[in-house]
Amino acid sequence: MTTQAEERSRDALRAAQLYYMQDLTMDAIAHEMRVSRSSVSRLLQHARDVGLVTISISPPDDARGQMAQRIADRFGITAHVVPTPARTSEAERLERTALTAARILAERVESSMTVGVAWGSTLSAVARHVPLKDVHDTHIVQMNGAANVRTSGIPYAGEILSKFGAAWSSSVHQFPVPALFDDPRTKHAMWRERSVRSVLEIQQRVGLFVFGLGSPHADVPSHVYSGDYFDERDRAVIEREGVVGDCATVFYRADGSSDIPELNARSSGPDLDTVRRIPRRFCVVSSLSKLDGLRGALAAGLITELVVEEALARRLLSVTR
Repeated sequence: MTTQAEERSRDALRAAQLYYMQDLTMDAIAHEMRVSRSSVSRLLQHARDVGLVTISISPPDDARGQMAQRIADRFGITAHVVPTPARTSEAERLERTALTAARILAERVESSMTVGVAWGSTLSAVARHVPLKDVHDTHIVQMNGAANVRTSGIPYAGEILSKFGAAWSSSVHQFPVPALFDDPRTKHAMWRERSVRSVLEIQQRVGLFVFGLGSPHADVPSHVYSGDYFDERDRAVIEREGVVGDCATVFYRADGSSDIPELNARSSGPDLDTVRRIPRRFCVVSSLSKLDGLRGALAAGLITELVVEEALARRLLSVTR
């Protein structure tokens, strides 16, 4: 049975996460936890007194969230579960998850590191919250092109990269090519161009890859599925092949397989074998509608560290017993 002291420590940890990691006011925390404002104040003081909070939130092993620990044990990754109330919109779930992810991500970035970024709705939200950090000789590189028949993709992807670059005083390297080429032969020819090869060479040095997961069925539409990147033939392939998600516009099935040449031979993103060779792979997911995409990414071995919203974490554990 859970003791009163254990319950107090668990409540103190949750209050600290909401206050320090999500910037909620004490009034908002009191409303969410259904306690008084003075109780929140006492919980935060208790969190500081017992060492749950130092400069950042640092719960000891016996105070770690059970869901995060179970995900870590089951999939062999580091997991962070973002608390959210039951009645929360998908947009608010994304914002809360992105804010927490941005804080954690800043702790991972080091001097002389090359960080790969895959553009998308989730990374756009993370970029809005990324805190400043004093590092040097750090590079931010775009991992997949963003152009399609209607846009160069440069303003959209560039804004995301520039926010990371500004926060960490880093050099930014854009990748101004199509997300999906019409013909794989065009891709191979462009890959021989020196200007493109220079970006590909920077991608090969990536030590930390930051990405969300695209999904053809997301409630908050993934940018690649809502931004004129596919024609009817592409959508038919996605349906026929049972695509559940994509990582940097490389598409995979529920079992993690990605042998879908009609799409992936044309993709500008790194193939999944290349992704798996990157030492640290930081994934952010918030929507329940991305459950299948998350399971597929885990099956493919794409993730080493996961920031996941609470309801999705609970659902993930319930379907992978």
